[in-house]
Amino acid sequence: MPTTSSTHYSVIIVGGGQAGLAMSHCLQQRAIEHLVIEKRSLVHTWRTQRWDSFCLVTPNWQCNLPGWSYTGSDPHGFMVKDELNAWLAGFVEQVQAPALEGVSVDKVSRAGEADRFTVETSAGRFSADQVVVASGGYHKPVVPRMAERVPSSVVQYHSAQYRNPAQLPEGAVLVVGCGQSGAQIAEDLHLAGRKVFLATGNAPRCARFYRGKDVVDWLADMNYYDMPVTEHPLREGVRDNTNHYVTGRDGGRDIDLRRFALEGMELYGLLTGLDGDLLQFQPNLREHLDHADQVFNSINASIDKFIAGNGIDAPPGVPYVPVWEPAEERTTLGLRASGITSVLWCIGFLPDFAWVDAPVFNGRGEPMHLRGVTQQAGLYFLGLPWLHTWGSGRFSGVARDVLYLAEQIEALQRGRASTPLAAEALA
Repeated sequence: MPTTSSTHYSVIIVGGGQAGLAMSHCLQQRAIEHLVIEKRSLVHTWRTQRWDSFCLVTPNWQCNLPGWSYTGSDPHGFMVKDELNAWLAGFVEQVQAPALEGVSVDKVSRAGEADRFTVETSAGRFSADQVVVASGGYHKPVVPRMAERVPSSVVQYHSAQYRNPAQLPEGAVLVVGCGQSGAQIAEDLHLAGRKVFLATGNAPRCARFYRGKDVVDWLADMNYYDMPVTEHPLREGVRDNTNHYVTGRDGGRDIDLRRFALEGMELYGLLTGLDGDLLQFQPNLREHLDHADQVFNSINASIDKFIAGNGIDAPPGVPYVPVWEPAEERTTLGLRASGITSVLWCIGFLPDFAWVDAPVFNGRGEPMHLRGVTQQAGLYFLGLPWLHTWGSGRFSGVARDVLYLAEQIEALQRGRASTPLAAEALA
């Protein structure tokens, strides 16, 4: 571990998750002096912000960090929380990053024509020739203001705080949001025998297995995971997409909210308000379910096309047919009348880069970059969703991103950086 007696480094990496450690690994290979600064502890979010039954949604073979790939006996399985944290602990031990833990970064700036960045932290002021922001894009848990009006008798948690059904008081549970976390937490509670009310959103879903293989395997064969954001039909807009809900639980399966409804889960449209004791919803449950199924069938249809075009021998596939339809659109729900004693807000996180003082952000506070390289020479971002490809914010794609940025860092350090990025290219 470094000491704070050294205050200048060639590179400072902000964030000690898998992205920051992967960058440390690549910089060590290039003998580039650096320091990792982590607000809490290395890779802590996988230990502290995941529920007990959490497991990977992507198969284990996609766990491919620099110098540390999955080598277990179940490459097509899905590591559960303890297995994943053991694997990550091995990565931490392998990298041996020079890191300061328990130190928050309050400001990164580069004043005037100075050729150094100033990094102000809770442990004092540091400086660096280059800075890599590897703190991810999930900083501020989203909880709507209506939460302030929920009766004090009702317990409230964000998904990052949820651990298991026993954590919640007896009674029904309202889960708000049906993205990956919301759908999986709703399932966790449902399987535990809890009465669940689920306020849905416009999240898409996908099949776990189709025509004899995991859908992730098919998409890999189709080179989807190699597609750069610049070639995606939505381009940078894909970064705003909600992740498809599916699960790796018990070997992996689809998540079908319609089937949950058949089994007693109560589904509603988008939660929009709270008037006293009365929850208010938009009448769009059917729209949400139909949209999720349309995406599900569309992905499978693209696999069908790939199989046919390449003459692949695979079992037949059929489109999904809904197993349940809502009889009506219900727009209100009383908390007391329904027996709801707890609410779980599963509507995601917002990025917060206010501490980065540099002219590299758009009007939404999002960094503008090409493959993590910004207009500010020596300032980079890493580990963000679709930084370059689908896997950029996951275990599968960070190695490629880190290698590219390490080359940029080394080039700038040696004074042979490429032409600065054009402003219009980052607009």
